[in-house]
Amino acid sequence: MTAMSTEPQSDEWMMWFDGVSNLLGNGIGVVLASPRDQCFPFLARLVFDCTNNMVEYEAYAMGIMKALEHQVFGDSALVIYQLHGEWETRDAKLVPYHDLVKEMVESFDVVTFHHVPREENQMVDAFATLSAMVQINKGNEMTIHVRHQPCVAHCQYLSSEATKVNSEPWYFDIKKYLATGEYPKGAT
Repeated sequence: MTAMSTEPQSDEWMMWFDGVSNLLGNGIGVVLASPRDQCFPFLARLVFDCTNNMVEYEAYAMGIMKALEHQVFGDSALVIYQLHGEWETRDAKLVPYHDLVKEMVESFDVVTFHHVPREENQMVDAFATLSAMVQINKGNEMTIHVRHQPCVAHCQYLSSEATKVNSEPWYFDIKKYLATGEYPKGAT
């Protein structure tokens, strides 16, 4: 899936994460991508008060719980650089998250972290925003399907209807007439 293609490519699973904290609520989004670019999104609405940085850690924690060996992509420089050990974790609210994530990372063979610009993290950013906006009753979960649609709906409908009538596409008779000058059977 091109929306998730970010360097480096490998035979490993990859993870993108993002969190949103705004007036509508707090939401997190994670996308796990297989080596064949199959994407598996996970979203959650957080029903407790938290800061922007806390939702980023919540998103990362949810993702790592869903994966085994992977590369991690996130647009939160703070989370990535703290987990790399390049920045200290000083905020008392973030220390428990940092400790939890570091403990989880130790149980995996390989985890590498990559900071990416927000523009390259659009899918999980949209999922995190969506999960913050949608009201979900306790115990209810929703399945979200995102698919690639190669053409407009009415063309897909015409194409599928023509296939039902016969095995030829809708333009078959026109193409045949232009090529041979013969009218189709049953033409008046």
